[in-house]
Amino acid sequence: LSESISQSVAYELRNAIHLKLQSLSFSYHDRAESGQLLARAISDVDRVRFLTGRALLRLLDCTVLFLGAAVMLVRMNPLLALLSLGSMPLLALQAYRYGKVFRPLSTALQQQLGVLTTRLEQNLRGARIVKAFAQEEAECERFDRENQKLLGLTVRSALVQAKNVPLMDLIASLGTVAIIWYGGRLVIEGRLTLGELVAFNTYLAQLVLPVRRLGMLISAIAGAIASGQRVFEILDAESEVREKPGAVALPPIRGHVRFEHVSFAYFGRQRVLEDVSFEVQPGQVVALLGATGSGKSTIINLIPRFYDPTAGRVLIDGYDIRDVTLASLRQQIGIVLQETTLFAASIRENIAFGRPSASMEEIIEAAQAAQAHEFILQMPDGYDTRVGERGVTLSGGQKQRIAIARALLKDPRILILDEATSSVDTDTELEIQAALERLMVGRTSFIIAQRLSTVRKADLILVLDRGRLVAQGTHAELLQRSGFYADIYHRQLLASEERRGK
Repeated sequence: LSESISQSVAYELRNAIHLKLQSLSFSYHDRAESGQLLARAISDVDRVRFLTGRALLRLLDCTVLFLGAAVMLVRMNPLLALLSLGSMPLLALQAYRYGKVFRPLSTALQQQLGVLTTRLEQNLRGARIVKAFAQEEAECERFDRENQKLLGLTVRSALVQAKNVPLMDLIASLGTVAIIWYGGRLVIEGRLTLGELVAFNTYLAQLVLPVRRLGMLISAIAGAIASGQRVFEILDAESEVREKPGAVALPPIRGHVRFEHVSFAYFGRQRVLEDVSFEVQPGQVVALLGATGSGKSTIINLIPRFYDPTAGRVLIDGYDIRDVTLASLRQQIGIVLQETTLFAASIRENIAFGRPSASMEEIIEAAQAAQAHEFILQMPDGYDTRVGERGVTLSGGQKQRIAIARALLKDPRILILDEATSSVDTDTELEIQAALERLMVGRTSFIIAQRLSTVRKADLILVLDRGRLVAQGTHAELLQRSGFYADIYHRQLLASEERRGK
């Protein structure tokens, strides 16, 4: 029964952690280390499971046994019982000190386990880069350093346990020594029979046994409490992006987007957007231009409400996006970024990720529109081919076309695109561009533009510099009135296009 209860507790905790991590905003995940989260969801939960199962059962068993033996001792001889229990306050003090020392040590040990897990997870994820730069030995040394720290903490915890558990046994044994000494005198004086002394010592042994077990339990309980605190740090975390009470579902939208005096800063740092205002009509294509760090990515992160503005507001079809439910907002926004994320599942499941209920015919239709159908058919199992973790079995162009098919199947009214395709060959780039153009038809589209053709065709160009919107308009308008845009156009885009041509 206790094992069933403890496993149920672990099950509920893991589900609660996973649900919480899914609901926390990007700002939390930007700061958190994946290894620490994995350690808390697996190792820390398992230690809490032990506390709610075997540890509590053993603690209950020790308590009942201790109380039963104590009652029998008092009934047999109150004076001897008082003498035998005299060491209990000292034992309680030592148990408190032991737990006080062991708990922070256990927390540090679990924290270091998270660091080690992060290091291992990063090495596995970046295995190709490690090998490409011949850094296997350096990475092994880094891992060994963190592993040495974990070993040191483990040895320290074992030393603390080895020092305190025998000491608690010794304190518990003081009562036995006192009873033998004083009880022996009473037997000699004829005030106590030998049989009574033997019986008393038998019950006293039953009293000492749970006390000795307690020494072993304290380390487990202290460790479980420390792990519980780490688990509840996640469960008690507050998401910076939260739905308002009474938030309404966003109805089907046309795609009208307006930024009103929007400013934004990451984690209280210097603002990366400053008083940005613009308006986009339904179906317009918007090109975002600017140097690295100018605020382009921040704008596209604010539209699906991955973050909330520090000041100002973002409106879609007249609705302040903070007044609508997150699900109804994000269901109507499609995102295709250069760094495509695929899951370790089949191609079919990856395309249908945004619409799991989609039929096979709809999935194929989306893949055809994304220029992906032909290469999928050439895969060993077609649409049922598993792509491996993060899609490692696919090329960059193939992953991006699957991402486009995924966005097409979702049929969003607003699209967010990162047009960068410098990592693929010319033929693949042309196929991706054709798929992107088909995807943008009839949808409000925001593009981090890298190509001259996109900039020229855009209905609205937003030019950003150090978080400020310095110019907006069409290509022709900006060439005439914005020297900053003309400089970007001639120095960056034309040069980039010339390199592509070569």
